Amino acid sequence: MRLRVAQAGRPGLVVSHSAAAHLHGIEVLDVRPEFTHVRGRGRMPGGCVVHRTAVSGEEIVTVAGLRVTSAVRTLVDLLRTAERDAALVAVESALTRRPWGPGGELPRRWREQVTDLHAVSEAVAGAGQRRGVVAARRRLALVDPRSGSPAETVARLRMYDAGLRPLSQVPFTAPNGRRIRVDFFFPVAGLVVEIEGYGFHGSRSAHLADVERFNDLGRCPDVRRMLRFAASDVFERPQRMLHTIRAALGEIAAGGSTSTGAAAA
Repeated sequence: MRLRVAQAGRPGLVVSHSAAAHLHGIEVLDVRPEFTHVRGRGRMPGGCVVHRTAVSGEEIVTVAGLRVTSAVRTLVDLLRTAERDAALVAVESALTRRPWGPGGELPRRWREQVTDLHAVSEAVAGAGQRRGVVAARRRLALVDPRSGSPAETVARLRMYDAGLRPLSQVPFTAPNGRRIRVDFFFPVAGLVVEIEGYGFHGSRSAHLADVERFNDLGRCPDVRRMLRFAASDVFERPQRMLHTIRAALGEIAAGGSTSTGAAAA
């Protein structure tokens, strides 16, 4: 409603950035009433964030009756102007099929992949000399199209900044034939790191499935230890998460216990 009120009578305002991403079904860390002012001078709505840059007609679509920047243009804008973590959360969300809706005990709905990395890369390359394009290109090099959630994206970036380089979305086959894909894996140490979001794992059936999956994963010969972190660890206590991972890697390297365990708040 706030977007509709702001856009009413202002044909030069186009919903963009985090607000546009939200309307496209792309996950963002924070949604703000953001617009791009593409023409005219008119009085700007109070309480809104207004960007001023050129937007072509092909880059404007209609979503829920609102004029909105296209999904690809929205991602380019975020890569150029948003904080790195926020930009990469949005890009990686758009590149994968994601759960959508309330979740919990209700049937989970899914939002299909919005775009692909090639389309975003081409759009960044075609952005010319706009402000932030150099940063956008650097950030694209950090994108992992396999990321499954905002918490996974941020966890990977926290590990990257700390000099930790696990493999992501690694498949395993348990002795019983079950195929299991893990969020992060340090192959030399045999350490698995899993990020558990409550929205996806919070139902009774999901909890039972997680218990079975965890036990099967622990029987895989390449897995020496497992750590599990809640999304709140990633967003609120990242240093503790990093300390736990480093400690486990050090213990394994020193020949410590190879038993599996969980570390989640």
